[in-house]
Amino acid sequence: MGHIRELFKKEKEALEYFFDKVDITAVEKLLSLLKNASGLIFFSGVGKSGLVAEKIALTLASTGTRAFFLSPVNALHGDIGIVSKGDLFIMMSKSGESDELLQLIPCLRNKGATLVAVVNQENSRLSAACDFSLLLPMETELCPFDLVPTTSAMTQLLLGDVLAIALMQQKNFGLGEYALNHPSGKIGRRLTLRVSDLMLKGANIPCCLPTDTLGNVLVELSNKKCGCLLVTDPNKKLLGIFTDGDLRRSLQNHGPQALEKGMHELMTPAARSIAPNCMAEHALKAMEGDQKRPVTVLPVLDDDGFVVGLIKMHDIIQSGL
Repeated sequence: MGHIRELFKKEKEALEYFFDKVDITAVEKLLSLLKNASGLIFFSGVGKSGLVAEKIALTLASTGTRAFFLSPVNALHGDIGIVSKGDLFIMMSKSGESDELLQLIPCLRNKGATLVAVVNQENSRLSAACDFSLLLPMETELCPFDLVPTTSAMTQLLLGDVLAIALMQQKNFGLGEYALNHPSGKIGRRLTLRVSDLMLKGANIPCCLPTDTLGNVLVELSNKKCGCLLVTDPNKKLLGIFTDGDLRRSLQNHGPQALEKGMHELMTPAARSIAPNCMAEHALKAMEGDQKRPVTVLPVLDDDGFVVGLIKMHDIIQSGL
């Protein structure tokens, strides 16, 4: 355990060195190049730097910046054809001496792209050959031999994350746009799934009138299998809710006479509700919002308070939210 703690401490100190020494003005210059790029933005690298470069490109693409990863090996074998004048080509390398990247330089110059080097070591050939170079300061790798890309990869990742978020903020990239870029998976469901997509509608909504007696609506309560009845007027305006819990309390308080009582006497008048255009995630939070009185269903109402649906916690969870 002590050895692990010491390694964490060493990595923390290495990153503190990076934060203390990084040239913020140079990072802002790179941010400006990214923001003002007239063409496409390419990231490239070899080995671990290549993996980091691909991650940065994907993060930028998902947050509103037209960025791509281009393998230097594939670029040298024809894929460089996608690069054109006005593009920004960012090459990431710890040493700045990767032969594959250096071989790309003349070809990229012929294409008219702007070249950027992101390196961890000073006075590299890659830095000298590019239009702009950013040094990511680093004392040593976490590796005891100062060889395995560890701290250097962390500094590259940190740079990419900061640039991505800075571009999001400067472009006013909103949640709606982010949702459009994430149509699948849990993120997509959280950002796109609305109450109207999951709610019960029409005849599937368990409803009754306030004048109905409990004995007359037990079949509706049982058949709809929602654990509740929405008590409405004849026009479907919500007046209250009657749940399985209310049924138990009614029988405990009134015994068999409860079956003869009107629903207006037994219902809970102040029912939590939600609008159909709200996100399904918000419905789940509303159900769990009051820890003393959690609920598993919510009436769905239009702007005038009329029932248009019912959403169940079970259906939200089944959706994979």
